[in-house]
Amino acid sequence: MSRIDAALLTAHATGDGTTMMRLYTQAAAQAKSPEATAFYLTHAYVFALETGHANAAALHQRLVDAGCEHPAGPPRPPKR
Repeated sequence: MSRIDAALLTAHATGDGTTMMRLYTQAAAQAKSPEATAFYLTHAYVFALETGHANAAALHQRLVDAGCEHPAGPPRPPKR
């Protein structure tokens, strides 16, 4: 198990979304395939959104640039 994998398990166990966002971003940088990069970036983006982290916009742009996300962002729920 890699150092990042072990740290991700700990972060998930403690519910530390900011650390998960950071670690998934690091894992994306070290990924060996475009699919793995997209997987890790997607997780980083989700945790950035959940925690209101300032990196959310940059992570979204990376996903757009990789062709994995729509430029307008995720769909918004309908207004009630």
